[in-house]
Amino acid sequence: MKIINPATEEVLADIELADAAETDRAVERAGRAFRSWRATAPADRARLLRAFAARVREAADVLADLETANAGHTVGNARWEAGNVSDVLEYYAAAPERHLGSQIPVAGGIDVTFREPLGVVGVIVPWNFPMVIMGWAAAPALAAGNTVIVKPAEQTPLTALKLAELALSAGLPEGVLQVLPGAGEVAGARLAEHPEVAKIVFTGSTEVGRLIMASAAKTLKRVTLELGGKSANIVFADADVERAAKTAPGAVFDNAGQDCCARSRILVQREVYDRFMEVFEPAVRDVVVGDPRDPATEMGPLISAEHRERVRGYVGDPAFRGDCPQGRGFWFPPTVLTPDERSPAWQEEIFGPVASVMPFDDEESAIRLANATPYGLSGSIWTRDVGRALRVSRAVESGNLSVNSHSSVRYATPFGGFKQSGIGRELGPDALDAFTEIKNVFISTD
Repeated sequence: MKIINPATEEVLADIELADAAETDRAVERAGRAFRSWRATAPADRARLLRAFAARVREAADVLADLETANAGHTVGNARWEAGNVSDVLEYYAAAPERHLGSQIPVAGGIDVTFREPLGVVGVIVPWNFPMVIMGWAAAPALAAGNTVIVKPAEQTPLTALKLAELALSAGLPEGVLQVLPGAGEVAGARLAEHPEVAKIVFTGSTEVGRLIMASAAKTLKRVTLELGGKSANIVFADADVERAAKTAPGAVFDNAGQDCCARSRILVQREVYDRFMEVFEPAVRDVVVGDPRDPATEMGPLISAEHRERVRGYVGDPAFRGDCPQGRGFWFPPTVLTPDERSPAWQEEIFGPVASVMPFDDEESAIRLANATPYGLSGSIWTRDVGRALRVSRAVESGNLSVNSHSSVRYATPFGGFKQSGIGRELGPDALDAFTEIKNVFISTD
């Protein structure tokens, strides 16, 4: 596989992709390593994860440069992402010594529960956030005592391979964390069906998520799926409309819109719609699109020429758009549409820098429009009315909402979707439970 820089179209590397046989060998190595890793004392597992976090922090600039070149992320985003990986590892390094069972009062004896690791966990990572999404799954899985095989996206394996090197240099034993570059329909499919893989964590499209879930069902494999999104950014008339309009571009155009959490449907109450658009349009035109290595750049390229054509297919006659470089690179300008409810651009996940704006009349219609999608991952609500903020937050069918901001993801809080946006939750204190089974033990005292 030729690894391409999406900003320049230059070849960065040639990576050999694993076939099904190599995938089987990786599972066998992970299975052998699991026996000793699960038996490693909690304090020692914690120490190794802290050492891994330290190595990641030391290599943050290297990782950021790789992500900028391989995925087209702006250097500011990439540096944040490298820091997020080390932060997530540090957060879950505290878990091995604190992942507690319980003692349940029963007659005739003592009843206790244990949290047992699952075994080999397969983590299938997408191309839009390769580094952070690997960390979100691998850190809690390792902390809980599992071994992990990461299958990065074909287009973006470079940071995953570097993280695996750093794990080994930090002292993690061979086979505990492996990175297996390969095609999704080959290596990814084999992990999903392999009888010795206990769980699959997949982030990607809803369509592929359904295939993985069907394959995993054959062996009753556990799954965590973080899938598509078509999130709403709801602006009520009593909100700080100027602030909502000025921040809306970042909520949808960050990472060139290649984000499941992108607030790509903007709902604005009718009486402030014109004012919102007056502020929103110059904010969109001011988005700086260009060389991801330049600290002033706010948006980079799309991942590939093929994906650019897919995004272009949703755009007819835009209301307005920003600028982007011409020539080599997979560039697409920030674009704003004003479609009707039947438009594919309003209904489907575009996964590019395209926002759709629509007016609404009242709270009831805002909730109806926000929920009129098979997805339910994230969203924002802008209002000064605390009661309305709570009512709408409860009514919108989404796993992650923010009020008067666009924050979706913190490593200390749970992340995941409703409806066809996924199954299960990542991050936060409860993520460990997704990588363990509860074992109940009764000890008779009679």
